[in-house]
Amino acid sequence: MKRIAVFTSGGDAPGMNACIRAVVRSAHYFGLEVYGILKGYDGMIHGNLIEMDDRSVSNIIQRGGTILKSARSEEFRTMEGRKKAYENIKKFGIDGLVGIGGNGTFTGAEVFYNEFQIPCVGAPGTIDNDLYGTDFTIGYDTAVNTALSAIDRIRDTADAHERIFFIEVMGRDTGYIAVRSAIAGGAEMSVMPESKNSIKEVIQKLKHGTSQSKSSHIIIVAEGHEVGRAQSIADKVKKELPELDAKVTTLGHVQRGGAPTAADRVLASRLGLGAVEGLIKGKTNVMAGVINRTLCYTPFKDTITKKKPINKELIRIVEILNGRKYHNIEREIL
Repeated sequence: MKRIAVFTSGGDAPGMNACIRAVVRSAHYFGLEVYGILKGYDGMIHGNLIEMDDRSVSNIIQRGGTILKSARSEEFRTMEGRKKAYENIKKFGIDGLVGIGGNGTFTGAEVFYNEFQIPCVGAPGTIDNDLYGTDFTIGYDTAVNTALSAIDRIRDTADAHERIFFIEVMGRDTGYIAVRSAIAGGAEMSVMPESKNSIKEVIQKLKHGTSQSKSSHIIIVAEGHEVGRAQSIADKVKKELPELDAKVTTLGHVQRGGAPTAADRVLASRLGLGAVEGLIKGKTNVMAGVINRTLCYTPFKDTITKKKPINKELIRIVEILNGRKYHNIEREIL
């Protein structure tokens, strides 16, 4: 292993730049040359590679986004596209890859290795925190804190005008952002795939709050909930409870941007180093992650196919602190 390349792919996440920096500086520490691939797999296909030194990653650890840019590549899904990518990788003398991204990134890397034997170690970069093989993904902590900042501001307005706010956070397939921002933001309810909420339940919660003279509510909605997105849920609630003043705020891509938190910078730095060391040790088709504070490597096939369930204790905290009663109290305590 003499020369490696690093790339970012899929949705951007705060902390990706910190990870790029760690990859470049770790590689140089171990005597490796490093190239950066611009725009992910698309850049690999078109030969957009640049040599990187320590100065090229100076003053980026605090920046959101990714200096290497990111793009989704339909061409890489084809054999012809992957062959072009391979030819460019060999042209630049690349011995191994570090891919920073999520499921799509690792799926592409595994297929690429199976066809052309280019080893790759991944670093989990996604705000959704839904990758099996790591307790936290790069960007997740920042996304939660960004959502929390917005929730705190919206609560001021909700209280001043005695309104109900449905706040939609990202989480297409999971409620990781929703559950933590709901706990930290003191939300009255979190509507997410794992909690199996229904519209009836939301309405009952609001009716109970009204009967207790509660004048404002914050309800967090994960965008991927089966009963609908925040606007759809709000419309159904208004139909049943027209006397309530309900508003909707969709945070959207604001959760992806901004300077990464200290936690994300440290995690990204640790995983960047771990990815480089993994390549040096001969690992391939694995993702570097941290489980119980210990660096570990998980096969891409497990990261891609296995589900990472939310800690049930977090869901339980939301349910208890917002007054939701599912179970017999004695059984819950036992």
